[in-house]
Amino acid sequence: MIIEQELLHAAYALEEQTLAEIYDLYSPRLYRYAMRLLGDAQISEDCVAETFSRFLQALQAGRGPRDHLQAYLFRTAHNWIADHYRRAPEPEPLKDDLPDDGSVEESANLNLRQKRVRAALRELTDDQQEVIALKFVEGWENDEIARVVRKPVGSVKSLQHRALERLKKLLLDEA
Repeated sequence: MIIEQELLHAAYALEEQTLAEIYDLYSPRLYRYAMRLLGDAQISEDCVAETFSRFLQALQAGRGPRDHLQAYLFRTAHNWIADHYRRAPEPEPLKDDLPDDGSVEESANLNLRQKRVRAALRELTDDQQEVIALKFVEGWENDEIARVVRKPVGSVKSLQHRALERLKKLLLDEA
């Protein structure tokens, strides 16, 4: 596989093959990241589509990333997700695709726990949300996260610590 710098160089030339390779490489990761934070497949797909649309617009205008392509894409996706939550939330439609295997109660409990965690995550600052998602959902190292959030590694550790303390308080207070 071509290294990230070579991908970026070819992307600035708007080479179709390279753009497709970038999409194939990063879209599943971005979708997983969005899905964990949004909990909705359609909205997560919209996030990924908008992330790549913004990336292409930036390339065409000559102002896309010069290095750290992955960090740029995840930052763009995170900004889209933050904007999504700032807009008036729409009520979630009721789903009628309950499992047939007798695990309705288990599925309902899991769904409730996921909603509680997502609601608690939304109580964090944007930077805290991003650090937590990249660290614990994507499994990134602190130096990678630091590039995305554009902060020193020490600040990332501090954000992570404060976010975890806040989540612990929010989730334990609800229990």
